[in-house]
Amino acid sequence: MLTIRPYTDDLAPVFRAINAAWIAEMFVLEPHDEHVLDHPREVIVDAGGTVLFAEDTDHGIVGTGALMPTGPGEYELTKMGVLATARGSGAGAALLDALIAHARALPDCRLLYLLTSSRCAAAIRLYERAGFVHDAGVMARFGATYARCDVAMRLPMEN
Repeated sequence: MLTIRPYTDDLAPVFRAINAAWIAEMFVLEPHDEHVLDHPREVIVDAGGTVLFAEDTDHGIVGTGALMPTGPGEYELTKMGVLATARGSGAGAALLDALIAHARALPDCRLLYLLTSSRCAAAIRLYERAGFVHDAGVMARFGATYARCDVAMRLPMEN
């Protein structure tokens, strides 16, 4: 059974570990990754964003994801990862649903976007099922944030 938990400072090392693991598995940790992973409270939470965790009754925290403010009314869905041992458990979908619900509840969220790589095919399918659409404008504005980014998507927001 999965429970979605909010960020607490004692979970900062777990946030870092889960994300560093999947990024290093497929890519290289970039300076922007290091900054966000080392300072989630300052960069995400204190800036008006949120970090959520998926906790499995038997296995503890198995996944995490965040909404990071990047401008007025703009949020990046970022640093979403699930432990390799928990992939396929539904933790990623549960986190994504919770993050989308949180974004929709924000009074100012007019743009929810994400940046990823075509190498993350399973994640892209998950995002597409949730309603995200590929967006060249998002790529043009934000794609340079990560060297690995070749896919940008946004979720149509009905406000």
